[in-house]
Amino acid sequence: MPMKLLKTNMDKEQTIERVLHAKRYALTLDKELCTGCGICEEICPREAIEIKKFPKVEGERVEPPTINIDEQKCHYCGICDPICPFGAIEVKVDGEHLISVLESESFPQFIREIDVDMTRCNLDCVECEEACPLALIKVRVESPDGKEVRDFKSWPDKENLKVVVDVHKDLCPCCRLCELKCPDDAIRVRKMIQGFIKINPERCPEGCQDCLDVCPITGALYHSEDEKVHVNELYCVYCGACKTVCPEEDALELQRTSIRHTPIHSGAWNKALEKLTSTKEMTKELQAKSVKKVKETVEKRLAWRS
Repeated sequence: MPMKLLKTNMDKEQTIERVLHAKRYALTLDKELCTGCGICEEICPREAIEIKKFPKVEGERVEPPTINIDEQKCHYCGICDPICPFGAIEVKVDGEHLISVLESESFPQFIREIDVDMTRCNLDCVECEEACPLALIKVRVESPDGKEVRDFKSWPDKENLKVVVDVHKDLCPCCRLCELKCPDDAIRVRKMIQGFIKINPERCPEGCQDCLDVCPITGALYHSEDEKVHVNELYCVYCGACKTVCPEEDALELQRTSIRHTPIHSGAWNKALEKLTSTKEMTKELQAKSVKKVKETVEKRLAWRS
């Protein structure tokens, strides 16, 4: 039994803690990073997370929802931490970022594949930094000794300067905006979640743009001349924030079809994958794993015989 259960709710973060004799568990939600997409709520095995929506004020933009974590139900399994597309949740044990399901490889992490060829970058280009809707990219120019050069235009030997692009990958949902806006073809981003999203205009309430108001990715949803909200799936990360606030059940359809993740060695992920995608997609992944396992077994036997 816990010695103490604590909960602190501030403007920018929410923290719950479970204090035992030998260990102290803590889960922190960064409200500035949270989009209220609901992925953590979908997969929480203890139903300890719930979406909190804010009442809409007529004539104003709808506020993005947030989440509330029940300190009585949470067991600090940690699966909400690696599965948050925006890195808004962090679980710690005795002050260290430690997630047992990751260490045992019974639950995966998202694969955030973001590669930058900085040799292709021009000194005066900051397109990727300006394009990032979450301000996760910082571009700077460095001298040969590694110091930042702010006024590179007056630098006598520009050929020895280099561009450094820092990307906060742990928080990146891989929307690809930086790649598609880069004029030098220097960035490659592979989406970690694939799927499709469809808006049914005939079901949308007149003048409603709640989904557009809460979408964290600039340009994924946009207002057209027909005064309806449309989708640009080049940028969409299929987080589900739009679906969370949509006032009409059939107005917006979102389906995740695959999730790129690290290898796992247990079935703990299967139930979560089924919730996030579908039974069909979960079955596909299981079949692919089965085929891969058979192939590896055959290859090992052939190698042993040779």
